[in-house]
Amino acid sequence: MECRKEPDQGLLLVYKRFLYVLLTLGLLGVMLSFYYFIWLSVPSTIMIKAGVEQELDFKVPAGGELYKDVIEVSGRVGSAPESGGSVYIDLRRPVTIKASQVDQYKLHLRLFGMIPLKEVSVEVIQDLRLKPAGIPIGIYVKTQGVLVVGVGEFEGEDGQKYSPGKFIFQVGDYILEINDEAVNAKKELIEKITHSDGQEMVFKVQRGKSEIEVKARPEMNQNGEYKMGIWVRDNAQGVGTMTYIDERGYFGALGHGINDVDTSTLMSLSKGTLYHTEIIGITKGTNGSPGELTGFIEYDDRNIMGNITANTSRGIFGICSPGIAQSADFNYMPLGLKQEIKKGPAQIVCSLGAGPETFDVEIIDINLENDNVNRGIVLEITDPELIMATGGIVQGMSGSPIIQDGKLVGAVTHVLVQDPSKGYGIFIEEMLVH
Repeated sequence: MECRKEPDQGLLLVYKRFLYVLLTLGLLGVMLSFYYFIWLSVPSTIMIKAGVEQELDFKVPAGGELYKDVIEVSGRVGSAPESGGSVYIDLRRPVTIKASQVDQYKLHLRLFGMIPLKEVSVEVIQDLRLKPAGIPIGIYVKTQGVLVVGVGEFEGEDGQKYSPGKFIFQVGDYILEINDEAVNAKKELIEKITHSDGQEMVFKVQRGKSEIEVKARPEMNQNGEYKMGIWVRDNAQGVGTMTYIDERGYFGALGHGINDVDTSTLMSLSKGTLYHTEIIGITKGTNGSPGELTGFIEYDDRNIMGNITANTSRGIFGICSPGIAQSADFNYMPLGLKQEIKKGPAQIVCSLGAGPETFDVEIIDINLENDNVNRGIVLEITDPELIMATGGIVQGMSGSPIIQDGKLVGAVTHVLVQDPSKGYGIFIEEMLVH
C-alpha cells in the first residue's frame, strides 16, 4: 500500500502570494526606472535664442502645454489672450520652436499625455556671440572680510591650553567687523586682537547667508600676546583658463567657483584681479594623480588683464582690460545650447605655453539633468599631442572652452582622477546665469 503526502495548501498559498508580491515589486521597479529615465531625458530648464528657429528633439513619450505670450511652434504663430494662453508640445517627435523676444515660459509635461512628469522652464535668451579665449590667467581674489579656516588651541603663560574661539567661531565664517569697526584684512584682525588687552570683543560674522554677532575674549599666549585661537585667510591665488569674452568686453572663466583650499567653501569675494601668466611647466597627470599647469604670475599693474566682479559656482566673471578682447586669437561664434550638443568629436582651446591652441576631444556623454551644474558634459581627450604633453586634463585647464560644429558649447571643469584622459565640462549656457 503506497502512502502519498498531500501538499500543504496553506504553504502553497503563501508561496503564490510571495511570488505575486515579487512580480508586483519588479514591475513597479521597472516602471519607476522608466519614469526616472524619461525625467532625466528632459532638462528642467531649456534655453532658446530669441528670434532663432530651434529644434527640440528629445524623443520621449511626453508632451504638455507651453504657456506663452507670443511664441511660434512648428511654424504656427499665436498670441495669448490677456487671461493667458498655451500651445501643446509633443516631444515624441522633433519640434521647431521660435520666440520673438527675451522672456520665460512654462512647459507642463505629462508622460503619455496623462501622468504628470515635470515642469520645465523655457527661457528665451539673447542670441549672443562669444569669443572663445583659452587664455591662461593668473587669479588673485580678496575675500569679503576674513575667512576662518580653522579653530584650535594654544599654550598660555601658565602652561595651560586655551581655545577662546572654540564653540564661538566655525570653519567657513567670515569676520566682517570687530566692535563695529570693519575688518578687511588678516593683518587688521590680528592687530585688533593683539591690542585688545584681553577685553571681550564683539564680532560681526557672516555664517552662510546670515549675519550674526558673537562675543569672545582673547587669552594671552606664552609669548605675552593676545590670541583668539583661530586660523584665518583673506585672499587666494591660482592659475586657470579664460573661457570666453563677449562683445562688450566681459569675460567668464574656470567654469567653477574659487573654493577655499581648507574649507572647500565658495569664497566670498570683495575684489579680484586677473593677471597675465606664463605657463612655465607641466606636470603630467597619471591614474590617481592629477597633473598641473605651472604658471609664473607677476602681480604688477602692467600685467592686469581685468577685474573679477563675481565668484560663483558656475565660474568667475568680470570685465577685461582694454585690448584683451582684440588680442584674443579666435573670432566670435554662436552659442551651442545643451539640446544642440551631441556625442562625438569636439575641440577644446587651451595654452601649453605657446598661446591658445585647439585640441581634439570626444564628447562621450551629455547629462541634461545633472544635480552638479559643473558636470553636464563628459569628455575624453583624443588629441595625441595633448595626451603626450599633459596626460589629459590637468589643473589649470579649468575654463578651457569646448567647441563643437563651430559653436561654443561649454568649458572644461574637472578631471577624472583615476583616468586623466577623461573629465567633465559645464554647459556654456550655465555660465551665462550668474
